[in-house]
Amino acid sequence: MARRLAVYLLKSVLHDHQSFDEAFAGSSARDAFAAMEARDRAFARAIATIALRRLGQIEDMLSRFLEKPLSADAFEARAILIAGATQLAFMDVAPHAAIGLAVEQAKASRFSRHLGGLINAVLRRVSENRVAILREQDAAHLNTPAWLWQRWVSVYGEATAREIAGAHLEEPPLDLSVRGDAGEWAAKLQGEVLPWGSVRLSHKGRVEEIEGYAEGAWWVQDAAAAMPALLLGDIAGKRVADLCAAPGGKTAQLAAAGAQVTAVDISAARLRRLGENAARLGLSVDVVKANVGEWQPKDRFDAILLDAPCSATGTIRRNPDIAYLKTAEDIAALARVQKRLLAHALTLLAPGGTLVFATCSLEPEEGEAQIAGLLADRADVRLLPIDAAAFNLPPEAVTPNGCLRTLPFHAGGMDGFFAARLTRS
Repeated sequence: MARRLAVYLLKSVLHDHQSFDEAFAGSSARDAFAAMEARDRAFARAIATIALRRLGQIEDMLSRFLEKPLSADAFEARAILIAGATQLAFMDVAPHAAIGLAVEQAKASRFSRHLGGLINAVLRRVSENRVAILREQDAAHLNTPAWLWQRWVSVYGEATAREIAGAHLEEPPLDLSVRGDAGEWAAKLQGEVLPWGSVRLSHKGRVEEIEGYAEGAWWVQDAAAAMPALLLGDIAGKRVADLCAAPGGKTAQLAAAGAQVTAVDISAARLRRLGENAARLGLSVDVVKANVGEWQPKDRFDAILLDAPCSATGTIRRNPDIAYLKTAEDIAALARVQKRLLAHALTLLAPGGTLVFATCSLEPEEGEAQIAGLLADRADVRLLPIDAAAFNLPPEAVTPNGCLRTLPFHAGGMDGFFAARLTRS
């Protein structure tokens, strides 16, 4: 059953272009998977996640033993082959189990039963040759879609592009933002405190079972995602707007720092999740469902955090499906949305206040170029350079002009983020 779910998840992403998280969450409502045990669901998730993380290598392996590419309508057989090869090459599953169950799965489906023999033959060849193939593969390059590889080489140079792609092959650690004493919780949970206050764990398993979760002592938040809210400085007692706020990690940071927070998002479902998180953490937040680009509050804010919708290519390390769901056209379209939201957000900022614009993207159109264009167009807007030492940030994560630019290999692994501090006269 776990392998059936893994194949369903791969089909959902690679054929139906659905996000992995949506597919996984929705699978529990399907009759075929509703009664699965948590252990089996975790195994299915691991197969599918590793398959997406290593998809270039896996498809290179399979192509060596396919006389011709599979037809477009053989998408289920493709997913079965990918899941089977993943177990053989990257999960130390016994070959007889990985191959035998893949063939059984193919023969049980009217979409792929005629390809059972092919699946058996190809996976046997993969099993026999996987060690030699893995030794000669260029993993970083193969596992990065060509359009992204070319972009990153152009923007960052090949050496840095290779480091970015290499970081995407590693499973990310679990980072927490803590309400109380970070050192105390790091000691309790056998983790480490990063210089800017995040707590990093090597924990594997259900987050809900970690000490402190139920009592709201901390929340899960990537170490880089925790940085933009810090850039607002001391916000205790100030009126702060968190725009495009859901699911609420940054909202929690702002409220825990003593701000009077208004969290605004267009998604009712995501705001419900934000509200549930705030309730678990015991934090008070004013939640507003609205289109951020049109929202007109009564008063202006002392500080604003705009974590704008973006391509999220900086989160491929945690969400490998993004590499196969986004396109260059998406980046251009999202950059236009960001420009509009940023212009509107500045109208909501009190003169002399601070606005932090952030995106979890590695693409300059959604970061450096966005701010350069704004400053060229607006004489009333000024960049407030970030001092890495003042915020205890890694020096390599701050650009020469004082913006934040984290890369996936910084500080032992983190999301790729861009952020800029702005003020309006």
